[in-house]
Amino acid sequence: MRNAYDASAADALVAQHPELAEALVRRIHTSRLLGGDPDLVLHGGGNTSVKLRQPDLLGRDREVLCIKGSGHDLAHIGPDGFAPLDLEGLRALRALDALSDEAMENALLVHRLDARAPSPSVETLLHAFLPSAYVDHTHADAILVLSNGPDPEAHLALALGPRVALLPYTMPGLGLAKQVGDAYDAASGELDAIVSLQHGVFTFGDDAETAYTRMIDCVTRAERFLSERGADPEVPSTPPLDRLRAARLVQTLRGATAEREDGGSTHRRAARVRASEEALHAASDPAAAEHCASGVLTPDHAIRTGNRVLYLPAVAEDDEALRASIDEALAAFGPEGARPDLALAPGVGLVALGKTPRDATIAADIGDHTLRAKRMATALGGYVPIDAGHVADMEHWSLQRKKLGGAGATPLVGQVAFVTGAGGAIGAGIAERLLAAGASVAISDVDAERLETVRSLLADAHGDDRLLARTCDVTDLAAVEDAYVDVSLAFGGIDVLVPNAGVAHVAPLEELDPARFQAVIGVNLMGTFHVIRAAIPIFRRQGSGGNVVLISSKNVPDPGAAFGAYSASKAGAHQVAKIAALELAPIGVRVNMVNPDAVFGDARVSSGLWDVVGPDRMRSRGLDPEGLRDYYRERNLLKVQVLAEHVGNAVVFFASELTPTTGASFPVDGGVPSAFPR
Repeated sequence: MRNAYDASAADALVAQHPELAEALVRRIHTSRLLGGDPDLVLHGGGNTSVKLRQPDLLGRDREVLCIKGSGHDLAHIGPDGFAPLDLEGLRALRALDALSDEAMENALLVHRLDARAPSPSVETLLHAFLPSAYVDHTHADAILVLSNGPDPEAHLALALGPRVALLPYTMPGLGLAKQVGDAYDAASGELDAIVSLQHGVFTFGDDAETAYTRMIDCVTRAERFLSERGADPEVPSTPPLDRLRAARLVQTLRGATAEREDGGSTHRRAARVRASEEALHAASDPAAAEHCASGVLTPDHAIRTGNRVLYLPAVAEDDEALRASIDEALAAFGPEGARPDLALAPGVGLVALGKTPRDATIAADIGDHTLRAKRMATALGGYVPIDAGHVADMEHWSLQRKKLGGAGATPLVGQVAFVTGAGGAIGAGIAERLLAAGASVAISDVDAERLETVRSLLADAHGDDRLLARTCDVTDLAAVEDAYVDVSLAFGGIDVLVPNAGVAHVAPLEELDPARFQAVIGVNLMGTFHVIRAAIPIFRRQGSGGNVVLISSKNVPDPGAAFGAYSASKAGAHQVAKIAALELAPIGVRVNMVNPDAVFGDARVSSGLWDVVGPDRMRSRGLDPEGLRDYYRERNLLKVQVLAEHVGNAVVFFASELTPTTGASFPVDGGVPSAFPR
């Protein structure tokens, strides 16, 4: 393992933050180094601390422990990720024989010196009881391989040497903190590290570099020991991911694990397919079923992955057979209603599920590292599972589960939306509203440049965890089907389908070129048909309902002269959606239409339709661009400008299923009497 400590970088960081205590800045620097190496910690795992002296409000000098806040990610931690606590008060707790969870949590909060700081790590007392200024804790893969391999104490002692103390697994809290403190005292400080079996490694030092370097050295010795004993073999080559098979499996699995309330909502989860070499090899390994059942590397991982992986030995080609095999595997997985966070299948690799795509990614990363560690432990002589009781204690421990936080009250958390024509104003507005409502959103457009502009704007506002951009020509059914495969591999399937792609052409019927008419029909009508048709098998595999929200047009009930190609194609698409409402209701899929009028967009994302139609409308009415906007605003009853976000709000309303509605047309036009439904 490479020692990434850079004294000049640490000094530069100190210079950038003169307002902070130097000791804390150096703590931040090495914390980020630890968090940036996935072989040491993953996604909020591990913790670090620093002890320093600083005056209180009355000017009295106090010893302060600054420790990583629970759930914060070391890779990106800043000063607000650390909680400052009264060190003297924490150390006094060492005199206690026992401390309940409630009492410990209260004690940590009582001794916190800043009410705005995050909740302190559950390992706070351990850090307090060690006298060193800096304490580092990781779940290093190499240490866990030895902890979970045969004869762990002997192998760890051989690998790490006499300056590393070994302790049996103990749940975090006062008991483990006292064990670690006692081990340090018994060695009269002649220790570089302490390993808690199946939990991780603690290193310490009087400066940040020493604590960090001891961690790297300790893990490097473990890695060298494993390599010398042939316990880190190359991953054998495996066939590449079968994309279609993987898409069918993840769609079906995601639907089978959705939770349905009686007469109420369906709670879905996001899914990720991890087709790494490690995962593909593990899925085809003869010991795959055994590895799936043998538990986590450390109980700390259980809140992210559970203690078991669902094993699917074969992926049937027939949809009904595939669903039956998944249902059978789920029935044997655990108690009724138990839902796996990870699944392993030949030809597919690892499938991870979570409340959000980020949660699924975290589970997939942990799963990938776990599979590799089990392969290494097997090569060393055999993987030894952790006591299931220890894992259950940690998985359901309230203090541990607080790290997960909440997914928020947004209505579409766990749902996946696919929006076509997203390079234009309406599509971009719909995607933004869906993201704001918590959905994962795949945006598509035939114009790659416009699509990238929208993707960048959406990512700046909402991040890119829940966002996928995919060019797609909706006039090509095969291209649509291929795009759906990519969306399924990224997010798990499709729950909200928004056919929005459209083009316009201005010409009276007498002058309308048949080829131009056919081109408009190809996008607006045939494109809608392709997008809906290709989604139906996905909705059926998922078996969890869904929503199709067609972006129709005010021109369907109220067409305009010289706009025949657009109006006719939109009317056809509108009718296709009505037929879909009839046909898809038996599988719980609702189909509704939104009829917007005059959505212009802005300088960042214009409307493709108005880019075409606008010049003719302005010439015919003698208006400039702003005058044209005023004209359409003044012609509706409410005298409002219709915005893309208004259309997006209508889509979110239908996707939220607040009313039992299908086959409806929803005007978003400010009130145009000639377009009233009749």
